[in-house]
Amino acid sequence: MRRRVLGLLSRIGLTRPALRAWAMYDWANSAFITTVVTVVFPLYYASVAAEGLPREVATSRFATATAVALSVVAVLSPVLGALSDRAGRIKHMLGIFAGLGMVSTLALATVGPGDWAWGLLLFGLGNVGVTGSIVFSDALLRHIAQDDELDRVSTAGYALGYLGGGLLLAAQLVLLMRPQWFGLADAGAASRVAFASVAVWWALFSLPLFRRIPEPKPDVSIQRPPLSLRGIFTQLAGTLGGLRQHRQAFLLLVAYLLYSDGIGTIIRLSTLYGTELGIGRGALIGALLLTQVVGVPCAVLFGRAAGRVGVKRALMFALSVYVGVTFLGYFMRTPVHFFALALLVGMVQGGSQALSRSLFAQMVPRDRAAEFFGLFSVFEKVTAVAGPLVFAATVELTGSSRQAVLSLLFFFVSGAAVLSRVDVAAGRRAAREAEARAGWRGDGAPEATAAPEGAPDASRGV
Repeated sequence: MRRRVLGLLSRIGLTRPALRAWAMYDWANSAFITTVVTVVFPLYYASVAAEGLPREVATSRFATATAVALSVVAVLSPVLGALSDRAGRIKHMLGIFAGLGMVSTLALATVGPGDWAWGLLLFGLGNVGVTGSIVFSDALLRHIAQDDELDRVSTAGYALGYLGGGLLLAAQLVLLMRPQWFGLADAGAASRVAFASVAVWWALFSLPLFRRIPEPKPDVSIQRPPLSLRGIFTQLAGTLGGLRQHRQAFLLLVAYLLYSDGIGTIIRLSTLYGTELGIGRGALIGALLLTQVVGVPCAVLFGRAAGRVGVKRALMFALSVYVGVTFLGYFMRTPVHFFALALLVGMVQGGSQALSRSLFAQMVPRDRAAEFFGLFSVFEKVTAVAGPLVFAATVELTGSSRQAVLSLLFFFVSGAAVLSRVDVAAGRRAAREAEARAGWRGDGAPEATAAPEGAPDASRGV
């Protein structure tokens, strides 16, 4: 069985132990995204934690907590990324943020009726933890994968994330629909058990990354400002100025800012929108579970398609599908429509996000990967805040959530327009030339410090 699993993982691009260990962190943290961000906590918050609050007030406070949490990460990410690059502490910072997220998620099990403030505080801290940890896990990808592996490894990670999040959500669906089978009083008690299960899942499946991926060592041959707070900000200023030398990476960031706005809004508001249309809890959870199931093979197929037609073309196809999703969301009336929407989103969501991550990784210098991914995180978090705000403003102006759904067309169309101007080959050349100018002595062989396949301990596959 172990040999078959390793063979399957190798076929989707996870050919070495370090790559498999890295991808398992997507499996681990996706449980939080699926259960806490997308499905169970929004429903629990609306029906239990926000008990006694008017619906519009509860929704406003939920959106505010999300915006504050993501803003905190947006501010901290570049500074912490630069510090971790300089000090060789990428895994250390990942562990701090992941630990914060795990503890906060476990504490969600203590949130009871009317505890909206406590619940939102923990929800916000959990968001800080998961998004902050992803900044550093994304940065590790540049150190463990070779250039021709990045697309396949990134999409394989998203595929495992969908699979892991989907498996846990399926188990939680049974728990929520039949709590009495497990000796629980009601769906509220089942939800609290679900939160605790996410924390345990996240912690357990994070272990391979910390055990089997060596901490990237900073290249001391590169001349940089002193390792101090002032030196870190000096380096960050240089990074922002250096975007002039990485024009293609900057264009990709702008494109990502735009189309990620639409993607993030769909992820975070689809459950609330479906609830507003009168779609039942069972149908909502079932449709979102379908997204997870479909996302597994489709994320892998996107990685393969990128190898044949190019990353940019694959991303453009995904954005065209999102345009169709937007129109479907506008005309949606029944649970069948919601399931169709979930199917389409599952086809392109993981692939589009994974290829955006891997394409950016190819366009940044290896020795400053965490720092640049900190900037990537800033753009991502700005979109996560702006998208829901635009959606809410459209509802206020038009009085219709359907009109607000159509507002997402701007993000996908404009994002595709900017993406079409990105010269991928030029962006890769600029990154390699920057490494050469800085005197970076890495040879691009990610497994040089890891034990070979078949060696004891560290070489054991996931």
